[in-house]
Amino acid sequence: MELEPVIPFEPIAVTEWPREDGWIAQIKWDGVRMLSYFDGREARLINRRRNDRTPQYPEFADPAAFCSASSFILDGEFIAFDEARPSFQEVMRRDGLRTQTGIAAAVPRVPVTYMIFDVLYLEGRWTTDLPLAQRQRLLENVVVPGERVQVCRNFDDPSTLLAQMRALRMEGIVCKSLDSVYGIGQKDSRWRKLKLTHDLYAAVGGVTYNGPRVNSLLLGLFDGDGGLHYIGYAGTGKLSQEDWRRLTERIPALAVERMPFAGRPDRDKDVTWVRPHLVAKVQFLNWTQGGTMRQPSIQALLPERYLAECGVGQIGAE
Repeated sequence: MELEPVIPFEPIAVTEWPREDGWIAQIKWDGVRMLSYFDGREARLINRRRNDRTPQYPEFADPAAFCSASSFILDGEFIAFDEARPSFQEVMRRDGLRTQTGIAAAVPRVPVTYMIFDVLYLEGRWTTDLPLAQRQRLLENVVVPGERVQVCRNFDDPSTLLAQMRALRMEGIVCKSLDSVYGIGQKDSRWRKLKLTHDLYAAVGGVTYNGPRVNSLLLGLFDGDGGLHYIGYAGTGKLSQEDWRRLTERIPALAVERMPFAGRPDRDKDVTWVRPHLVAKVQFLNWTQGGTMRQPSIQALLPERYLAECGVGQIGAE
């Protein structure tokens, strides 16, 4: 039968790890959530928004290369590395490609690893009603690990794992109850994430220049009425010189005279205002009392279709 895409189970954000027994911790990877579907005939890769990403990752086209089951739905994350650690910017270099030529060229240049942490469907039956501990045993039996496919490792001590993630400057950890069933389309405390930083998707409402090149972005979030609220500016992060050059080339076509923000930003000198069609994923430490980000860092520039993610609702939902 054809397997319809589902919305994956999501963890809630917390500030303390569970103290009771029966929990495990896993690394929170800085990647793209991806579910792999195989109904016995066709293999597909679908992201958490239920968008098909099968063409972007042709190296995972053969389901037998990473899973021995005759049918399955696996849940995991695609990650790509920069020099030292997983990088959302790197994996987006793959995820945003659309042409067959560009995809083929990127496969060896930006290798992707599939970190698998759950199974929803196996050998013709749903497994979502089974406890996590049992689903993980099933995973170990069917996943074929290799250079680009791994089953996520469990850790018994979340405190130690979180300290290691802090030392490595990674995102954080996810704690999961071993008794938890898989809640399709749900988000609750059976899974809990502890993040060392916050992140969100923000619309670009203005830019500043250093000489001929853009060097910072003024960022905002949309309210329910479409108003754009300023949340700060950022000029550091993971963008390469080539990324900044390409961004600079796009600005003249987006420049406008009227400021797009609902209120005037605290930084408005020598700003070129732009129509808010560009999106940045931003990582930051916390919020100031004035409602702006503290120590923001640009992680990636995203396609315009991500504008729907740039809402103020992200602030309470993380």
